[in-house]
Amino acid sequence: MHYQTKRLSFSGFYFDIYEDVYEPAEDSSLFVENLPIVPDMHVLDLGTGCGILAVLAAKKGGEVIAVDLNPFAIRCAKQNAYLNDMRDRITFLRGDLFGALQHSVRFDLVLFNAPYLPSEPDEEATWIGRSWAGGADGRVVVDRFITEVSAYLKPAGKALLMQSTLTGLEKTLSGFNQQGLSACVVAERSLPFFETITLIEAKRLIVSK
Repeated sequence: MHYQTKRLSFSGFYFDIYEDVYEPAEDSSLFVENLPIVPDMHVLDLGTGCGILAVLAAKKGGEVIAVDLNPFAIRCAKQNAYLNDMRDRITFLRGDLFGALQHSVRFDLVLFNAPYLPSEPDEEATWIGRSWAGGADGRVVVDRFITEVSAYLKPAGKALLMQSTLTGLEKTLSGFNQQGLSACVVAERSLPFFETITLIEAKRLIVSK
């Protein structure tokens, strides 16, 4: 099967983008600038898209599992892993959030550039639409992530979530707190139309010894 692609240069690496896969944008750039990867770190990249975060995390020495519901995204991300010689450090799984993982697996770092924009039902009907459409309030997938992520973190692990201020930043911080996680904004970038994208870090309030 043929997939229409275009090739982008991003942070010194090359990525092919399929037409049904989210193209790296300002949120991707902000995420890339704030990847706290150290060698041998176990990393989960949810909603991997074209694989940009997975590839760059692997380049920095991480052992990465990349997950996406979109079958075109998984194929695209695999191609980009080969393109950047990182295929041996990334495992690709198709699934909905944590559904493709074994319940016993734990990570040092979980990355999620979430679908965070308010949307109409018809905008969620395509693969590309699902990459950014977050339901009527933009929180359908974000809230699921907040509820589920702590079960997949190592005691000292942390999560990084990308979100827009259009979809309730304080609700996100409060939601993490209710799950026993301390959350704060570690980076942000202003966009047109009164929107700011924010990168939120969440980690356990008390680290088990």
